[in-house]
Amino acid sequence: MMKFCLLLAVFCSPVLSEEWKASVVKNLNALVTSCIVIPCTFNQPKDNLPSSKLRGIWHIGKDKAQIVYHDDKSRIIDNFRSRTQMLGHLGQKNCTLEITDVKDHDNGPFCFRIELVESDKPTTDKYSFVEDCVDLKMLPEPPTPLLISTKTATEGNVYIITCSVTHTCPSHVPTLSWNRKGDVIEIHREIHSGIWETQSILLFTAEVKDDHTDVSCTAQFYGRKTSSEKITVYVKSTDSYNHIIIPCAVGISITVIFTIFCVLMVKKYKLSTFQAMGHSASTSFITPTAKNLSWGCHKEDTDKLKDILFSNAASDRHGVSGLERNHVA
Repeated sequence: MMKFCLLLAVFCSPVLSEEWKASVVKNLNALVTSCIVIPCTFNQPKDNLPSSKLRGIWHIGKDKAQIVYHDDKSRIIDNFRSRTQMLGHLGQKNCTLEITDVKDHDNGPFCFRIELVESDKPTTDKYSFVEDCVDLKMLPEPPTPLLISTKTATEGNVYIITCSVTHTCPSHVPTLSWNRKGDVIEIHREIHSGIWETQSILLFTAEVKDDHTDVSCTAQFYGRKTSSEKITVYVKSTDSYNHIIIPCAVGISITVIFTIFCVLMVKKYKLSTFQAMGHSASTSFITPTAKNLSWGCHKEDTDKLKDILFSNAASDRHGVSGLERNHVA
């Protein structure tokens, strides 16, 4: 079984290694007067050949004579001469092509061809990937930038606006500029194969004078075409919150003061009641008079004392004790 697997690997590996393959993005947008980069990778049967032993050619459709790129510039048709170059290294299986000064008729299809040139003699090891070509959609005008921000800025706080634009020429990225000052952060990234995004993030401290003003972002593409977009900034002043903050603060303050006042009044009422009761007892039993120095020695005095005590219990709520009424009487 082991021998069978080894024999199978020996016989299959040449077949797999002799495959000719190319990988391209088959549809891309191209801005007229600007540039475009067509990403491309390939496989060929003889691995590890240096770039000097490989020849990469781009041509239009199945017509191999309509060459748009060749390392021999004289082989390139006049319409594309000096406008194309290979960005990738063939030794790394990279066949990426750049086209500059895009014309409105540069729509393709563009197909890649690889030739193995191990000597100066003509080679039979060559392949045109006519099944994997690239069609271009021509854009007469550049895309409009996309602006994103929060709806309302607050006075004194940092306000952030993001401006982004897509393109297909990472070798000459668009430049984004603003109509006002601030800190700017730039980001370049590939969002899909062959499609890139340039992003500019503007940060500034919002002021009252910025309210209802327009902030615009302008994108300038390679080839000098431009597009712009604007956004209106609305600034919320901190003074506008006073009609909410001040009444709330006043209401809370009044509530706190009233609560403290009520607590103090309750304590004062309890204290005055206690003092009044103490005063009544002292007046009835402590203050001596000539009449009551010998009071209580007789039975009639004892009966009278009981009447006074019962009378005190009934009239405490009115603040007058029975002893006092008896004294007055």
